[in-house]
Order: sequence, then C-alpha cells, then structure tokens
Amino acid sequence: MLVLVAPGQGAQTPGFLTPWLELPGAADRVAAWSDAIGLDLAHYGTQADADAIRDTSVAQPLLVAAGILSASALGDMATIAPGAVAGHSVGEITAAAFAGVLDEAAALTLVRKRGLAMADAAAITETGMSALLGGDPEVSVAHLEKLGLTPANVNGAGQIVAAGTLEQLAVLNEDKPEGVRKVVPLKVAGAFHTHHMAPAVDALAKAAADLTPADPTLTYVSNKDGQTVATGAEVLERLVGQVANPVRWDLCMETFKELGVTAFIEVSPGGTLVGLAKRALPGVKTLALKTPDDLDAARELIAEHSA
Repeated sequence: MLVLVAPGQGAQTPGFLTPWLELPGAADRVAAWSDAIGLDLAHYGTQADADAIRDTSVAQPLLVAAGILSASALGDMATIAPGAVAGHSVGEITAAAFAGVLDEAAALTLVRKRGLAMADAAAITETGMSALLGGDPEVSVAHLEKLGLTPANVNGAGQIVAAGTLEQLAVLNEDKPEGVRKVVPLKVAGAFHTHHMAPAVDALAKAAADLTPADPTLTYVSNKDGQTVATGAEVLERLVGQVANPVRWDLCMETFKELGVTAFIEVSPGGTLVGLAKRALPGVKTLALKTPDDLDAARELIAEHSA
C-alpha cells in the first residue's frame, strides 16, 4: 500500500523548482498559477535566495505548487492510486488537492491567503521554531512547557519541534531537555501551530468560506490527530484550525502503519518526511521526489505498491 505525502515549510531550498519547470507544460501551468495568486512562483522557485523563500507568504504557495507539479509528473491520482495521502502542515493543502477536496486553483488561492495571514500573525511578535533531535518525547514536552514553549510539531522518530518567542528559543538552546542531542533552528519565520497564529485562523476561516470542498476521493489522513477524514467540509475545517494547533505527524505515521503501508513517496521538495519514515516505519520502501531524475524510480515503486 502506497502513501503519498507532501512536505511542510522549511523544505524549500533556492532553485529547487528549476528542473521541474523544464518538463513539458510545467512552465505554462506555473505561470497561470502565478497570475491567479499574484505571486511569481517561477522567480521564487528558480532565482530567489534563501531569505526570500523563507518568507512565509512566499514559501507556502511555492511548496504547494511544487508538490502538485511533481505529483502530476507521475500521472493523475487514478494512475498513482495511493492508499492514503497526507501532508505536513502546509502540505495538508497539497494533500487536499491530491484527494480532490480542492482543485488546483482553489488550493493555490487558499495557500496564498494562508501564507499572507500567517506572515501577518508572525510579524506581531518575533517568534520561530527549532527541532529537537533525540530525547524522550514526554521529557522534552514537559521541559518545553516549563520554558513557555509549545511542542508545535510532534513528528515521531524522536523529533519534536518547539515554537515560541526568539528569547524562549535562545533559552532552549542553552537549556536542552535531558537526552536531546541538538537543537536546530528551522527555516521558518514564525511560531506556527501555536497561539501566536490565532489571528491567522480568523483570516483563513473567511477565505475558506468562499470555497466549496468536495469529499475526498482518497483516504486523507489529518495532522490534527492522525485520523482519516471522510468529508470535504471537515478537511477544510481542520485545515483552518490546524494553523494554531500542533501537528501530530507521529499519529499520522501510526495510521499509515494501521492501513498497511509498504511504500512511501514524498513529493518535491521531498526529504524531511522520508527521513522520519525511515526511522519510524522500518521495512517500508521510501522515496523523496527531489528532481525529475527521481521519476522513474518513483514510477517503479508505484507499480509495485499502489492499489
């Protein structure tokens, strides 16, 4: 059983979209999306530097566009036939497009508004996120709460992401939880999935009210609690609320296990979620779809493991 997943913010790197735009029709699709949302995705995906694409209002639509573009290079969803789809944080919007809950235009429109709203919320207070590598999750969560930080991403495989003010994160860097080997600042511009994002929830709810979601045609696994979601209305409701609530990727991976996952493909710019899956889902074949050079290997995996 194949699971198809989409990465979250921080996965972007300068120029990562360049090889994908060389595929037939890709540049025209991205140009149309850019016109629709008022953001030059091709520029940011090929020429912009790391600081420019760290901007939340840029990074989020860029990631969703790349995820949709790279997945479509494998074929339509009927061809890929994943047994389940999911995304990490903003990747949930990509997954909603995979599952047919949102069409491409709606997904790009929603993520553009999400990125702008979260950027505005992040500008209120200087905040950020850092990954904790190693340690016991229960010990780490208790320590974070003592420092006033939020365990914003519980990613499984021994990784938790802390979020809060830059001052709180600086204290964490000097006062790590017992057993944590390293604290790594993430390439994000705010404390996402915490109370700092509450203003963005209201803005996103207004944007979502203009959409008419369809019920998912594929099994959609939610970050909220790792549960599958059967209706488009509930997917959209969870997408809105998730902005200010922790990502439970650990529970998503538990659900993949229960569903019988045997193969795991992460769309562009893949890598982070494959790394987690290698540790948490032993025996499962994994592939990160980083460039078009990975397409043939991905197609072989699909042929062996899709429904």
